[in-house]
Amino acid sequence: MVAGLMFDCTPLVYALGILSAFGGGFIDAIAGGGGLVTMPALLISGVPPHMALGCNKVSACLGTCTALGNFARSGLVRWRVALAGVAFSLLGSSAGSQMALRLDPAILGKLLVALLPIAMCAVLLPPRGNRRASTRAASPFPQHGIRFLLPVTLVCLTIGFYDGFFGPGTGSFLILTFHWVLRMELMEASATAKVLNLASNLSSTLVFIYGGVVLWRLALPMAVACCLGNWLGSRMAIRIGSAAVRRFLTISLSLLLLTLVWQYFLAPLLH
Repeated sequence: MVAGLMFDCTPLVYALGILSAFGGGFIDAIAGGGGLVTMPALLISGVPPHMALGCNKVSACLGTCTALGNFARSGLVRWRVALAGVAFSLLGSSAGSQMALRLDPAILGKLLVALLPIAMCAVLLPPRGNRRASTRAASPFPQHGIRFLLPVTLVCLTIGFYDGFFGPGTGSFLILTFHWVLRMELMEASATAKVLNLASNLSSTLVFIYGGVVLWRLALPMAVACCLGNWLGSRMAIRIGSAAVRRFLTISLSLLLLTLVWQYFLAPLLH
């Protein structure tokens, strides 16, 4: 911890941290997955891993607040779903963290490499005709009762478990499951996912702050850049609509796929 606190932030470290926080925040506001931009940049610049995690979480937490504010003012957040799911998401995250202590996360990483191309194809495929759209509109997702609580509970527990057990791309998977399982439009799914992202980020941020591993002289300028990126990203998503979410989900899932292929297939061959 002492070595991390004495880390020398060179101009290159500041530049990479701020630029990656802006770019990651922009992507995260629309489709999740901003950490797939920020974390590699911090690690490449030489920031110790625990300090990189702390800086990333502080900036992501404040950035998510900015995006959520924009989405909330535009009336895109499904508050009933978000508030019903927060507790189950945190519960699932706790269970996933405990499971990660017992199982090898590499198994899940390799499984995701096989499944991600399917998810990307599903995102890229446009809705098939007006009949499907009208059918979907005629049978909206229920807003109360067991038909509401059961799917919300299962979705939030499952994605929360994934977040605690493995983590990368959690925001993107929240958007996809809200879209597929809870039948939300992509814009509503992205906006609603921000509430759960914020709860998860806030919990992690408090842990890092309490542990004294936040490099504040880097985290604060990154937070400003991340807030700006989230603000611009959320404004663009609101203006363009679901098409923006679909495009940036493809980018986010592609980054995740490349990261996992490198980490679990290519990197081991080099050792």
